[in-house]
Amino acid sequence: MSDNFRMILAALAAATTLSAGAAAAQETACDSVSFSDVGWTDITTTTATAKHLLEGLGYKVDVKVLSVPVTFASLKSDDVDVFLGNWMPAQTSAITPYTDEGEIDVVATNLEGTKYTLAVPTYTYEKGLKTYADIAKFGDELDDKIYGIEPGNEGNAYLVSLIEANKFGLKDFEVVESSEQGMLAMVGRKYRQEQPIVFLGWEPHPMNANYSLEYLTGGEDFFGGEGIVRTVTRKGFADECPNVGKLLENLKFSLAMENEIMGKILDEGENEGDATAEWIKANPDALDAWLEGVTTTSGEPGLPAVKASLGL
Repeated sequence: MSDNFRMILAALAAATTLSAGAAAAQETACDSVSFSDVGWTDITTTTATAKHLLEGLGYKVDVKVLSVPVTFASLKSDDVDVFLGNWMPAQTSAITPYTDEGEIDVVATNLEGTKYTLAVPTYTYEKGLKTYADIAKFGDELDDKIYGIEPGNEGNAYLVSLIEANKFGLKDFEVVESSEQGMLAMVGRKYRQEQPIVFLGWEPHPMNANYSLEYLTGGEDFFGGEGIVRTVTRKGFADECPNVGKLLENLKFSLAMENEIMGKILDEGENEGDATAEWIKANPDALDAWLEGVTTTSGEPGLPAVKASLGL
């Protein structure tokens, strides 16, 4: 064998090794999936559900708790792979710059029929606080406060913009920023005493079952009417990791599902992992649609693997 031929064989072997190494590196990168959870119980619920499925398929899952603006920035910078909580139209202004530039991909709509705007207890609504234009009339009773959720949230920012522009005569009001749990604790205190309160409300959420609520009209230019929740990813993620991309396309949730699980978490104090696993075990048929065409990380059928991991 000539020296030249030996050199050619060695070069081919090296090229093959490098190619295999690159393929293995890509596979390894796709074997771990990171999510953003913005701390809303509905997104905690859907993210925990996806985590069960992915772990049953053999993936490692990392969930980061981030605000909405940081979530979109992290998707752009490839620090996060997936976000299941793109509420539309409420987050239109926050996400549009990223989608227009092709920096975030919209993969699917995972929930329909949502509500998100200012809400009041029914007893306050019946006293005449029915629209955004009515809020200022109740300034003294409301202590000039509107209760929002976490700092940096786009809904809070919209309400602040109304105050700064004195829209609806709201110039004397302030937006009290808090966590979802903190805001709802205040709603609960006011509700038990039948005191007026106006706050950011939404569905799905067990607040709609725990309290008799009405949603105000007047914020449609920002919040819209009924909305949707979308699944979004970092640019190119579904193409790089098509098996996970297929699962994300398949993931569709319902208001009834989310309300039930969220009630377990918020009202009964269950861990989100336990509450979602309990729901899946009680509704195993949901797995058929979620896992259609999805495999494990080793290429085996996904449905039996996930059932086995959940003890079904």
